This record gives sequence, C-alpha cells and structure tokens, in this order.
Amino acid sequence: MSSLSPLPAATGAATAAFLRPSLLPPKKSASQLSAYKSRKPYSPHFARISCKTSSSDKEPNNNDQTGPTTRRDILIGMGSLYGAASSLSDPTALANPLQPPDLSKCHPAIKGDAGDTADCCPPFSDQIEFKLPSPKEPMRIRPAAHLVDKAYIDKYEKAISLMKALPDDDPRSFKNQANVHCAYCNGAYDQVGITPSVALQIHFSWIFFPFHRYYLYFFERILGKLIDDPTFALPFWNWDSPDGMQIPAIFADPASPLYDAIRAPDHLPGGSSPLVDLDWSRSAASLTPEAQWQSNRDVMHTQMVSGAKKRTLFFGTPLKAGDLADGNGQGTLERTPHGNLHIWVGDLTREYKEDMGNLYSAGRDPLFYCHHGNVDRMWDLWKTLGPRRTDFTDPDWLDAAFLFYDENCKLVRCKIRDSLDNEKKLKTDYEPVRIQWRHSKRVPKTKSATTTTKKKRELTDLSKFPLVLNKAISVAVPRPRKNRSKAEKEEEEEVVVVKGIEIDRSQVIKFDVALNDDDDGAPAGPRDTEFAGSFVNVPHRQKPGASKFKTALTLGITDLLEDLGADGDDTVVVTLVPKVGEPVIGGLKIDYLAD
Repeated sequence: MSSLSPLPAATGAATAAFLRPSLLPPKKSASQLSAYKSRKPYSPHFARISCKTSSSDKEPNNNDQTGPTTRRDILIGMGSLYGAASSLSDPTALANPLQPPDLSKCHPAIKGDAGDTADCCPPFSDQIEFKLPSPKEPMRIRPAAHLVDKAYIDKYEKAISLMKALPDDDPRSFKNQANVHCAYCNGAYDQVGITPSVALQIHFSWIFFPFHRYYLYFFERILGKLIDDPTFALPFWNWDSPDGMQIPAIFADPASPLYDAIRAPDHLPGGSSPLVDLDWSRSAASLTPEAQWQSNRDVMHTQMVSGAKKRTLFFGTPLKAGDLADGNGQGTLERTPHGNLHIWVGDLTREYKEDMGNLYSAGRDPLFYCHHGNVDRMWDLWKTLGPRRTDFTDPDWLDAAFLFYDENCKLVRCKIRDSLDNEKKLKTDYEPVRIQWRHSKRVPKTKSATTTTKKKRELTDLSKFPLVLNKAISVAVPRPRKNRSKAEKEEEEEVVVVKGIEIDRSQVIKFDVALNDDDDGAPAGPRDTEFAGSFVNVPHRQKPGASKFKTALTLGITDLLEDLGADGDDTVVVTLVPKVGEPVIGGLKIDYLAD
C-alpha cells in the first residue's frame, strides 16, 4: 500500500495507493418461486434481466457458475447483506456470521411516517462466484473531484449518461444501482420473520464500511464497462481538505448528468452557505472560511484520531446472527462526517429530505458515490494513524457476505474478508492529497471564561433517566478508574456510553456530547477540548409502525480527559445538547474498551 503521510496538494495524475473490495462464493438457496407467485398484497415483477453486451462478453465466463438463482437470492443481493450459510461440511459452520433474512416477501420500501413507498425490488439474474481482477488489469486511480480536468469530466459524464439510459430491467442501470441502497436501508426486506431493524444494521454496525466498499467497486466497474475504459475510476469528494470544502463543481451544472435538482439550494456552489460544515446542525451559525476549516479539521481529528483508537469505536458495534438489533451503535466516521453530510446535502424543506438526506433516495444523487469514495478512503487512512488500528479478525465479520451485480450483469457473491485491501486485491487506489487534520489545536473552553463570569451548570441526577432530551442537561458520572498508567490506557480506551437512545429513525436526529463543560454559556463545539462528539441519524424507515429504534453512542475520551487535566477526577460531568430532534436517553456510564 502506498504511503498515506501528508503530501503536497496534487495537481496532476496520481500514483498513490488505497484499497478496493473483492468477493467469495455463495451457498445454493432452495427455490421459493411458488411463494413469490402467491405473495400478497405486493408482487414485484419477475422478468429476467436485460443486459446488452458485446460479442466478447458472450463467451463462457471463467467464474464457476452456481446455476439459476432464485428471486430470493437476487433480493439478498440487492439488499446486499448475506451471511455465510451453515452446514456440517462448512468450516465456518461453528461461527456465527450475520445470516440473510428470508427475503421472499420483498415489498416497497418506506419513505417516512406517512407510509409512502418506493419500489426498490430488483430484476432477476443468475449467480456466480467472484473472481479477483487479473494481475494484468490496470490500476484504477480515484481522483479528488475538485482536481479533475475536462477530459475526465467528459468521460465521467458520458459514463453516467449511458448508465441512466439503460432500461429498468438491466441491473446496471442507474435506477437499479440506486435501489441497492433504497431496498436495504428503508425496509423493502423486512416482514420476513425477523426483527425489522436487523435490516437497518448496515448503517448501525461493523459492516458499514465493507458494504459501501463493494457498492462503489461494482458501480465503478459498470461505468468503466459502459465507456470501454478499464482504467476508469470514480472521483472522491475531498471534504476533509480546505480545497474540497464545497460540493464539487462538476456536480453543480444543471446541464450535466451529474446534477441532481433535489439538493439543499443554499449549499450549492454560489449558494448562501456553500462551505461544508462537518458539524452540521440546523442552528449552526455561518463561519468564515478559515473558521469553518478549523472546525472541520477538529471534527476530523476527533473522528479519525483521538476518538477512534479502537476498531469498535471506528467501525461500529459487532452484529452477529441471532443478535438483537436494538442497542447496536455506529462508528465514529459513520456518524460524522458521513451522516452530517448526507443531511447537509439533502433538501430539508422536503417531507422526506431527499435525495441525499434520506437513505431510501440517497443513491439517486451521483454525489452519493463521490461522497462514499472519501468515506472509503478514510477506512484506509485510519489504519495508518496509530498502533493497533487494524481490521477485525473475527470470522463472524470476515465471513459475512454480500451480493452485487457486476459489469456483465452477473450477480456476484463476495465476503468481507476479500474487501480489506483495495490495492492488492481490487486494483483500486486514491490520488494522494494533503492531510491536514492529523493534529488538533483545540483548547479548553473553560480557559476563556474567568471565574467571575462562569456559572456552573445545574446537574441532573442519574436516577432521572430515562428522559426526553429536549434541553441541554449535565450529569455527574462516576469513573470506575482514575490515574491509569500509559500501558493501561493503551490497552483499554476510556469511553463515555450514552445508553438506551430511543429515536424515531424517520427523522433527523442530532445531539452533542461534552465533558466538564461546566460553563453555563454557549455549549462546547468541535474547536473546544471539552467536545467529545455527536450522535447523528440520517432519516430512514423499515415499515409503518416500526419507526422507533434503540441504539447507543460510545465515545473515546482518554485523550480528552488528559487534555482537560481531569485524569485523576472521581467523576466526569457529561453534558448532552440536543441540536435536532428530541431523542429519549436511557442513561450514561463510563466504561473501558479493549478492542
């Protein structure tokens, strides 16, 4: 893998290195076509796919065929989560990777509270096993979107135009590619005898990164196939850099196929608030470009460096077959800036916050794939930022699997274990750009307030939980350990856990968390040492009547306590500040995380 150390801003072709996904074999599923035919009240089409290919594509594929695939398999693929099947002959049989639900009852996805739906069910196809790209295949170098030249823009626009022109029964069409996200994240695959919120867990568990890595991998290869360019690579939105702190200009031309009319108009280039705010909230004040960059830099440092020293903090909570979905939590980057940017780009004046602002419609905006390019880039960067920053080795993570359509209209099964090295396995890399958030210059907010002007916050007793977070509250939370040694801190990260967060997942929800922010004035923000992080929910639904969801928020605070000089304190004052929405909070505790 290429070096990820800070580099000068790139101005031409890149020669860096990052990682893209690969895949593995599937298990045969028994046919359930009779069940599909009798399904009521909704019965999606069963037409086999249409895929116009060149004569060379009609030659036998070197991948082993598993024979005709049932519609259940296809639904699994477009939902994309597919655990390894268990059998006595399967070496993973004693493991417990997340299993696919019974998807024979695919139905329209739910947009929001009103029960409006969107048909995200996919077309029909056969299934093959994944084959790694040939060693002779050229590397695909993903460029920073704000640095691309006209030749690249022309090629990218042509590819997207051709994808949008494909018929609806072609799984490579832009509509069907967008439906991958819609079907899984907004409930097309529940009502199947499992807890509906299990299907949600792509966005509240440790499979968030590998799922989206595969999504981009196949989307990119489809575009390259359409323009007959095996080197074509998607751009990434470099929102973690001051030079990329706007929606890239290539997505802002109304005449371009990259344009989406359903975005927040104020946040478009030339709008009233075009600078990306990685700490977005409705009440956020406009900042100068320099102040906005300083805030964004400190958000990135918290989410990638100081607050993400353990893999569970970065990736999110493990979820295995049989686990209850309630109580699982997002990783640092999934919450912010990933979630905040989804909401920032979406049009919040619309009932369902389309397009980027709701998971059912996010894939309809070409910017979605550019956004997730940078999210994927962060996975690779995170592993270079300190010791013990490695991928999970748990077979229940490695053997969880997905299905996606490839550039030849074939349904391909792939396991997480093959997505861990973009460069070596998936022949994909990223253009090197300067990284400016490795170090933070945050200062304690309390130093700016004199003892005569400070007013202590009123404390809420832990016995008052659960409670509705409709105003800022501060709670003194006991610390089980204090004055830990350096070795102890390296072994276990001290964390603050916000327990039993109950949300309406169809709504935008955001609240901030600060420690020892005892000045009863403006709450601490990303530029203040006291700021620990945020909870963010991007709107999505599973089915009518299933809007409530319980989750948890875990924030690393070892460095924060040291910077505040509070490492020897018996308690820490945790302040929760609602920004958007009114979630229920079940409680607070201090804990220690080894992994």
